[in-house]
Amino acid sequence: MRNVIVDKVSEELYLFRMNDEAVKYFEAMWEIPEGITYNAYLLKNDDATILFDGWKREYEKEFVGALSKVIDLEEIDYVVVHHMEPDHSGTLPKILELNKHKATVLGHPIAGKLMRSFYNLGDAVKFKAVKNGEELQVGKTRLNFIYDTWLHWPDTILTYLPESEILITCDAFGGYSIPKTIYDDNENVVSEYLPYARKYVANIVGHFKKHIIKSIKNIEDAGLKPKIVAPAHGLIFKNNPERIVDYYLKVAKGIPEQRKVLVVYGSMYGFVEKAVNLAIREIRDLNFKPKIFKFTDKSYDSLSDIIGEVPDCEAIVLGFATYEFDAFPYMQHVVRSFVQKTNYSKPVLLLSAYGWGGRGVNRIKELLSDSKLRVVSAVEFSSGIVRKDEDRIREGVKTLLNA
Repeated sequence: MRNVIVDKVSEELYLFRMNDEAVKYFEAMWEIPEGITYNAYLLKNDDATILFDGWKREYEKEFVGALSKVIDLEEIDYVVVHHMEPDHSGTLPKILELNKHKATVLGHPIAGKLMRSFYNLGDAVKFKAVKNGEELQVGKTRLNFIYDTWLHWPDTILTYLPESEILITCDAFGGYSIPKTIYDDNENVVSEYLPYARKYVANIVGHFKKHIIKSIKNIEDAGLKPKIVAPAHGLIFKNNPERIVDYYLKVAKGIPEQRKVLVVYGSMYGFVEKAVNLAIREIRDLNFKPKIFKFTDKSYDSLSDIIGEVPDCEAIVLGFATYEFDAFPYMQHVVRSFVQKTNYSKPVLLLSAYGWGGRGVNRIKELLSDSKLRVVSAVEFSSGIVRKDEDRIREGVKTLLNA
């Protein structure tokens, strides 16, 4: 089971990590060639055996096999369900079956309803809804539950283990990819991982990013200063747990990386590409760093990656053509995704080519009209660029970068 990792996070807490290299489209939508991990945890001491979450259902055989090497599944006293999304709860029915339903399942009140709906578990499940701020004492072990609503479902909770100062966070503070290490003890691994965490936030939690800020405030207000942050995806932070919390806060607030400009364009026959390349040269001449994505007849870049670059950019350039009295369809899709997932206050420059009539700019402005993304300049030109169009594009870039 080369994709299964079992490790002791602390004296009493085990990690069970599945490296999912098979998934290509997370949520059947987001391209993740980098893969993802599913992290479940098991607390075992003389007083109790408590399982926290699970894996996708397709890996239930591997999950059962890994758990069985550490415990007899009938020994599990409690199963904490932090979030009912099936990448974390898919193995729950099999675990409860092998446990002979001896365990009490703990979770948000909504989780109990979803559990029965998703898996038709019926009355055999001993479910107990936990309250926000509730503490459960099991022998010498204490579990403190904190509601983490809308990160990114309404049923999400966190568990804090006061004795070991570990915060188990489910989707919060997680990320895409299969890191080379388990923990944040290698700077090269962490540096490589953080952009995948940003991409994950933008793709998965982006619509609810304000709740990241609320969640972190709730943790601080509760006086919690965890020594270990243990998410359900990606790296466990025990060397510097503040780093991932601070990084999440930065992404949620859209704090930009200095001088980074996101450039996204669609070009059917090269006219838009020519205009965008002129803008890119101007951006570089002004000592800014363009991050470039395109849709052409030769290649299509990943929408997941594009969305992941929005939170920390300073400005955005969008290039597109008029298409059937409208804007190029895939660029409309990009813009709608920005509005839904990464609706930050960022200045935007529009570059739009047309043949017999221009309608693209108005359409993109319309899509952005109710968002925080603000169009500061728009250059619409007949497909064959002339000198005056070049001057307008350069001026548009300067307006964008001074906005």
